[in-house]
Amino acid sequence: MEALYGALEAGRVGIFESPTGTGKSLSLICGALSWLRDLEEKKRQEEARLLEGLSPAEPGHPGSTDTAGEPDWVTAFVQRKEERDKVDRLKEEQIRRKKREDRLEKIRNNVQLKYAAKRKFMVMGTEYHPKEARLEEDDDDLEEEHVTKIYYCSRTHSQLSQFVREVQKSPFGKDTRLVSLGSRQNLCVNEEVRRLGALQLINDRCMEMQKNKHEKKSDEENEGKKRRVSRAVCPFYSYEQMQFLRDEVLVEVKDIEQLVSLGRETKACPYYGSRYAIPAAQLVVLPYQMLLHEPTRSAAGIKLKDQVVIIDEAHNLIDTITCIHSAEVSGSQLCCAHSQLSQYMERYRKRLKAKNLMYIKQILYLLERFVAMLGGNVNQNPGCQTVSQTGTVLKSINDFLFQSQIDNINLFKVQRYCEKSLISRKLFGFVERYGGPAAAVKNNKENQKMAGLQNFLLTLQQGSDKKEGTPQSPPVEAENDQLRAASPLMQIEGFLSALTNANQDGRVILNRQGTVGQSSLKFLLLNPAVHFAKVVEECRAVIIAGGTMQPVADFREQLLSCAGVDPARVLEFSCGHVIPPENILPIILCNGPSNQQLEFTYQTRDLPQMMDETGRILCNLCNVIPGGVVCFFPSYEYEKQVYAHWEKTGLLTRLATKKKIFQEPKKANQVEQVLVEYAKCIKRCSQAGGQMTGALLLSVVGGKMSEGINFSDDLGRCVIMVGMPYPNIKSPELQEKMAWLDKTMPRAAGQAPSRVLIENLCMKAVNQSIGRAIRHQKDFASILLLDHRYARPAIFNKLPQWIRERTQVKPAFGSAFAELRKFHRGKLDVL
Repeated sequence: MEALYGALEAGRVGIFESPTGTGKSLSLICGALSWLRDLEEKKRQEEARLLEGLSPAEPGHPGSTDTAGEPDWVTAFVQRKEERDKVDRLKEEQIRRKKREDRLEKIRNNVQLKYAAKRKFMVMGTEYHPKEARLEEDDDDLEEEHVTKIYYCSRTHSQLSQFVREVQKSPFGKDTRLVSLGSRQNLCVNEEVRRLGALQLINDRCMEMQKNKHEKKSDEENEGKKRRVSRAVCPFYSYEQMQFLRDEVLVEVKDIEQLVSLGRETKACPYYGSRYAIPAAQLVVLPYQMLLHEPTRSAAGIKLKDQVVIIDEAHNLIDTITCIHSAEVSGSQLCCAHSQLSQYMERYRKRLKAKNLMYIKQILYLLERFVAMLGGNVNQNPGCQTVSQTGTVLKSINDFLFQSQIDNINLFKVQRYCEKSLISRKLFGFVERYGGPAAAVKNNKENQKMAGLQNFLLTLQQGSDKKEGTPQSPPVEAENDQLRAASPLMQIEGFLSALTNANQDGRVILNRQGTVGQSSLKFLLLNPAVHFAKVVEECRAVIIAGGTMQPVADFREQLLSCAGVDPARVLEFSCGHVIPPENILPIILCNGPSNQQLEFTYQTRDLPQMMDETGRILCNLCNVIPGGVVCFFPSYEYEKQVYAHWEKTGLLTRLATKKKIFQEPKKANQVEQVLVEYAKCIKRCSQAGGQMTGALLLSVVGGKMSEGINFSDDLGRCVIMVGMPYPNIKSPELQEKMAWLDKTMPRAAGQAPSRVLIENLCMKAVNQSIGRAIRHQKDFASILLLDHRYARPAIFNKLPQWIRERTQVKPAFGSAFAELRKFHRGKLDVL
């Protein structure tokens, strides 16, 4: 907390590591909010001093001249005017602040006033008249004084909700103005819109309903119109009710779930209501993507100038920034967008301005050239066009633009046109009305004209289903259909936007598969620092925090150094774990029971003797370790291969006599069920006793269970890491990233930057996985790393400090087994 307070006060960029169970969230809350409280107190004292006329800066003394050679009376006049203006501004801010505080205090203390707006809405029913229902306050309360904010972001909504609950329990819970931001998918309370499921569809429907509301108002004003089209408007999108919800949010700390409940109760939209609360908030809680992506940030009304940003769970921050700013479009999406846009242009050609028509033609030309780069023709069904030269080709941005013959088009202007005209949303509405396969076909002339588009879209979807769909997974197919029903132009806009990056910062990957529909264009961002630089430059201070941040070299060199951060501004802080040293036993095992050296390289790991040795180690360990054992494999394929081998050799049967075996599923929706069964089995075995002592969970590094899941207490008494999970260096994306690093980064300790990257990616994955076991102060577990390469100094030093300090390297299995048996028996005796 002290280090965090100091970093915020000095405006530093801090990399903070605090293992799970050490009170990281509470330390971040208390440290940051203590600093914010002190800062606000200092500002109030400074304001009071200025308003009393005791300004620390006295006007210039008579008889002196400044560097510009101005007479002293001019200088004195300018200084006095500046001071008067500053005092006037401070007075205005104080009035606004006092007004807001009085309003919130009224709401906090007066229950009748608190629900007055709600009752008024109920009485009026669906007819809502803004003049009658307007609250006492004027609209100028939205023009807030500058409030210093802390933006706290994390990876998932569940992590954010957990953080908000910690704030509620903390000493700052009652006095902090906190706002939780989220996507429409999480915050929408209109059931008709929520049922659409896919985020793209929810966003488009929401925007359409707002547009309908504005059109309805203009229709009502224009009484001369005889015929009115009845269109759906959102009953929750009411300015007065959203103002009321905004005040409720500022009065009391609420997480996403509570915000949604409040929205339903008050008939107000939580998505927009929460955004109205941003100017007056002190702590804004939001997901990564909303803060790190500049267009999303601007759309949400987030201004980072002189504010504080805390990024929690930041171990994969570099990957997150890369993913957010990378974009991929398939051949079928390109052809589909071209068809939709052509039909749109033909239908509205007479209504479109010449300039708009020009931009639409430019977009059509771009789509045509993109499909040509994949070896196809935009006017033919992509599912039926076979690609002659299959494979993956990487190109620099400039080479791609030249070869696709689009270097003469100003992509910045096209991008600006797309943003201002909202062409993708218009196209979505157009397709939904005339060409959507799910839309009810009315027997009128318009639909007969559009039958061609509808049929083409249907053939596109059928062609795409053939290559993507599998009869065994109808839910996934249904989801894909839903996403394909939305206009693909929005995704293509993302790709066009990515092409405006500097030539050296990214690459375009042409992935040519069997057909044009299966082929794709992908933009790969190589330098995430260019997008993070804007955050670091604008903010007063940035804190990057996580439970496992090792190795931190990546953050320092790839992110901060490349973003132009002065090394003196960077602060690194790591705290040890709160568990006693005797509660953890990490072992690096170099050889198996039959003295087979453990080295799981791509060449050796498939050998039968290596898989047998792994099975023998597990059999021995399951005999002495109680409760749950979690074993991590480098990939799903290798885990399947080992499982099949053990099944064939009978090792699986031997393992099953001591532990019930569970496998991590590939599908995210099945993970919860497996975990529940795994936990039930361990609980049953601990209560019943007998030969079966618990369960063995075969997991995958980088899978659903290697991050964000707690295997505390009996759920994870031992974590085993099979081999070293190096990434696939044959991947074109990784090869390009390695080449870029070697070209732009200096060598570190005699090692090539590409080699350091590979090791760091591997060790980050290992550290995340082995950290699943120890989750609180009284927890205990053993950690077993099965590969002699972990003992190499370069690798060993990349383990978290609290694990590294207690790690034993065991050349022989016998001594390691004896140590493990002693450790677990000792713990059982204590229990």
